[in-house]
Amino acid sequence: MNKLKKWISLALFTSIISGVIVVFLTFDSGTVEALLGIRPEFILFGIFLHAFSYLIWGMRIRVLCNALGYDISVTKTVELVASSVFAASITPSSMGGEPVRIHLLNREAVPFGKASAIIFGERLLDGILLLSFAPLSIYLLRDTLAKFGFGSILIVVEVASLILLIFVLYGIWNPGPIKSISYFLIKKIAPLFGDVVDAKVEYIYNKLNHEFDNFRSGIMLLLKGCRSGIISSICLTLLFWLVEFSIIYVILLGLNQNVDILKMFAAQVVMVLVLLIPATPGSSGLAEFGATTIFSVFTASSVLGITVIAWRALTFYMNLIVGSFVSFKILKDTEFIKNLLK
Repeated sequence: MNKLKKWISLALFTSIISGVIVVFLTFDSGTVEALLGIRPEFILFGIFLHAFSYLIWGMRIRVLCNALGYDISVTKTVELVASSVFAASITPSSMGGEPVRIHLLNREAVPFGKASAIIFGERLLDGILLLSFAPLSIYLLRDTLAKFGFGSILIVVEVASLILLIFVLYGIWNPGPIKSISYFLIKKIAPLFGDVVDAKVEYIYNKLNHEFDNFRSGIMLLLKGCRSGIISSICLTLLFWLVEFSIIYVILLGLNQNVDILKMFAAQVVMVLVLLIPATPGSSGLAEFGATTIFSVFTASSVLGITVIAWRALTFYMNLIVGSFVSFKILKDTEFIKNLLK
């Protein structure tokens, strides 16, 4: 529990300090005017939008589960989404979210391999959508990105993401080479953890093989046999990102600002790529400073700092609060998250 508290404290401390610096650097008389004229109903609507995104996300997971023959209620899938966003908020690049969702699906009697296929399926849909829009977004924001040195970094991140995606898809299509590489790596790595006999290596390899076959069969079933499920998942993916990207729009309306909607959406696609960079828990610090740079293309300087703070409050602090409540009070799933952070 001490380790868990340290990660939460680090995420919060980094985010708060970064937020204070951002507000300090962008504060002027226009900021005071915007704060005095703020319309709280829009901020409340932003909270509603982010809560609604949990429901959309949970519905997408349920659709993918149904496509593989597992009937899990929307209540359960929304709970596992809320728990996973808590883990994502305290791990670099939000990498803790996927293992938690897989673990909780496994607790609902979904085999580990097929649970992995479901979560990979939703990440695949996100990846295809965002990577498709990324080149246009980078082009639209090219001047700002070049000015702050983000352009080349984002191109590297996008290329690396595409290579990883192609590698995984190739492994699904032709698993033989991937299995051979896995067996080679297991034989090389296993001795580092103590005395290992061939029987143990074979057991580990066969176990991974079994789960990979489950994963592959799940993905193939999703891709080939469940057209209605895929179409529904694509629609829910589009709706999810539309809702999430609309939060900034609502915040700026609450601050009585006009918004360039095209640049707003482009900036948030780029921001998602920035948050893939493994840095701090929940990308704290990186998110605040990155957003200050990228959101400046559609946000007036006087309200830039408070816009970033409000955005992080709705998409980061809300995840921590809701996710911690669901993880510890409802699912009582502290052990897995603590093990994840070791």
